[in-house]
Amino acid sequence: MEDLKKKWYVIKTMSGQENKVKSYIENEIRDNGFQNSIGKILVPIEKIVQMRKGKKIYRDKVHYPGYVMIEANLEGETYHKIKNVSGVITVLSEGKGNTAHPTPMRKEEVNRMLGKMDQLYEKVDPLHLPFVVGETIKVIDGPFSGFNGTIEKIHEEKRKIELAVLIFGRKTPLELNFTQIEKI
Repeated sequence: MEDLKKKWYVIKTMSGQENKVKSYIENEIRDNGFQNSIGKILVPIEKIVQMRKGKKIYRDKVHYPGYVMIEANLEGETYHKIKNVSGVITVLSEGKGNTAHPTPMRKEEVNRMLGKMDQLYEKVDPLHLPFVVGETIKVIDGPFSGFNGTIEKIHEEKRKIELAVLIFGRKTPLELNFTQIEKI
């Protein structure tokens, strides 16, 4: 029955301390029996790809630095325990001072956050390049839309392609995103 009262809240933390705060809150739940008052605790993570010394390195990046999302019933003692966790600055609320009461996230925000979180984490996939050097392609976006060109170089890490387009009988070099071109 208490699960019905749980809502999503945003906790402002010290930047870079999001995972520590999550861990501290989980310890608080375990040690002090707040299992009925606190549900999920999320630090939205985004997988990013970096190039280092010619190698792709996948790493996690906090998508909302300085914020932790928590599903909880923040009534009475639970609210004060959360506020007093090391690294927590405040629980986002309307009003100021002692009269401020934590403001839950709207349902649309929660759905967007949970959907976006899944999307961000699953977004990174091995690069699939449907293009090859020397291939003739068509520009479908930008000021050169409608022109055909020949691929001269492919920059995987930037997700860009260098191509030569014939304009007024002269080859003109362009650098475009993969999304701005298509196969003929």
